[in-house]
Amino acid sequence: MTTDRDLNYHLHHPGGDSMPGDPNAAFWLDGVYHLHYILKHPFAGNDSFSFVHVTSLDMLHWTWQTTKLQPSFTGHGMFSGTGFITREGKPAAIYHGQGSGHNQIAIGRDNRLSAWERPYPLEVSNADGTPADIRFWDPDCFLIGDTYYAISGGQNPPLMKSKNLRQWTFVGDFMSHDLPDAVIGEDISCANFFPLGDKWMLLCISHPMGCRYYIGDWDAGAEQFVPRQQGRMNWRREDQGIYGLFHCTDFFAPESVLTPDGRRVMWAWCTNVDEPGADPNLQSLQSLPRELSLPDDGVLRIRPLRELESLRFEPVMMRGVEIDEVSSHVFARGGGASNTKVAELGGDALELRITVTREQAGRKLFGLVLFADGNGSGLPIVLRPDTGTLRVGAAEAPFAVADLPADEDLELHVFVDKYIVEVFANDRQAVFS
Repeated sequence: MTTDRDLNYHLHHPGGDSMPGDPNAAFWLDGVYHLHYILKHPFAGNDSFSFVHVTSLDMLHWTWQTTKLQPSFTGHGMFSGTGFITREGKPAAIYHGQGSGHNQIAIGRDNRLSAWERPYPLEVSNADGTPADIRFWDPDCFLIGDTYYAISGGQNPPLMKSKNLRQWTFVGDFMSHDLPDAVIGEDISCANFFPLGDKWMLLCISHPMGCRYYIGDWDAGAEQFVPRQQGRMNWRREDQGIYGLFHCTDFFAPESVLTPDGRRVMWAWCTNVDEPGADPNLQSLQSLPRELSLPDDGVLRIRPLRELESLRFEPVMMRGVEIDEVSSHVFARGGGASNTKVAELGGDALELRITVTREQAGRKLFGLVLFADGNGSGLPIVLRPDTGTLRVGAAEAPFAVADLPADEDLELHVFVDKYIVEVFANDRQAVFS
């Protein structure tokens, strides 16, 4: 650690006022993980955007490589997209070319991503050969069988297909329908579509409400995604606005990669651009890598990357911890919080695993406070049975102990990284603060 801003668990852009953002174009190639993220910077007298390239052997320790995908090479700035592997096994990136009016494809010349072919625009035709009217925006590209499919971001994304990545034909609407809990007007951007368990997952954002996902089926005959459920990964803080771009989007612009052992791992941009006077250096955070899986019960599991266990040292274990219960007359006086001090832990990077038996956790307003001073200050982590929510700081996300299987205890997995806290609850919910 060299400065107060340097983080231990989180990928953090090094130094200087900037606005690094969306993770993009992730690959595992020849034993190395590659990740790109957008960096805003001046170019030719205007603001432009590049894909900064970092590599890692474990998704924890990163090395910055020479930035190749930048406007001096591409001829335009780089807006979000994804990475994919061609039928021939080559790494490729699809993205929106800033000011180009098109989505673009660039194909890597080698597995080190040390050089790329010049990007080219997607030209899309209707079945009769006439030009298709496509609104080009954040794209994704995926291979099903021997056919490439691509979507373009926005409301009701259009779907197109190709056999060679050059000639594209408009298919129709990507989604067969939207779901009742999706708000009218929400877009699908920063999309990433992939198989998960025996379903397909669409990981994406809506610009007003941040990171979210759909889980459903791919209808091969209709060439459409049929969503069955929607979930959210971003939770508005009570001190944030309700309307407007970036007003309540702390967890944003996801990207994922498939590991060689079959895990689906995602990152998201942790942004504070909604906050007046926000420090640009704190806008450069990528979330902890999260493992996504879908077991037979159909409930998405969200776990911290298992490689994080390799960073553990000096473990401390406490068993049979008892917390003073607060009686009803204390609530009536406007109090209600136990003042039991559980532990005083040094350091600025901590991993906490907290288990509460189901019997003890049931129907109780339960939690803990990090960075507590004994006088009410600190970051609360609270389970609320009255609302069926998990509260972390000022953010509140759906999670109810009552919804867990009867024989499952409450498990909280907390990562503290200086000024960043991420909480995982029974691998079914995750909240960032």
